[in-house]
Amino acid sequence: MDRLHEWVGRRFVDFKSLIDGGLIAQWSYEPKVFAPEDLKAASTEYKGTTYAVKREPTAKEKEDMMFGWLVESGVTSNSVIYVKDLVTVGIGTGEQDRVGVAEIARDKAYRKLADRICFERLDMSYNDLLPKDPERAKQIREDVAELKGGLQGATMISDAFFPFRDGVDVGLREGVRSVLQPGGSINDYQAVEACNEVGATMVFTGQRSFRH
Repeated sequence: MDRLHEWVGRRFVDFKSLIDGGLIAQWSYEPKVFAPEDLKAASTEYKGTTYAVKREPTAKEKEDMMFGWLVESGVTSNSVIYVKDLVTVGIGTGEQDRVGVAEIARDKAYRKLADRICFERLDMSYNDLLPKDPERAKQIREDVAELKGGLQGATMISDAFFPFRDGVDVGLREGVRSVLQPGGSINDYQAVEACNEVGATMVFTGQRSFRH
């Protein structure tokens, strides 16, 4: 375990067994982004017009971006995760679209916060509370909704580009104020504009995080 850091960024042959007895051999994913200086402020050109984010990420946001990008490399595609204060708040994976995984990650964040509040107040999970005391459960749901699942100020990490702005909007509506994604969509300008509308920032990695 004390030598794991020596293997960061090194590729290996990944073997996967199939249900029919087959075997797939593939090179492991190799991240290219390891430091904040590797991140590129989101900027793109569409029909002769340049679109760029108006706000640079803060040092704290960059820390969450780097942490989230490395976590993302271990999450099965397709995926979106939310990170705050170097902690994963919600993970969505295995869907065919950005909106779906962004919503799954959001919903998990809400459920995790409901559980946390339940344990702090009542020493039980939300699912245990619900049938016993629906009124208290309702109050906790309202508290979680007011806190937007703990996503306010979080960073949204996507393993692939957003084909449209609707995926980014899922996070921005919850108070996400920084986004990291590979970039490369013909509609990157939509995601950039979505961030600018709410004062959020966005960076491109220039590389997709891919794991199957």
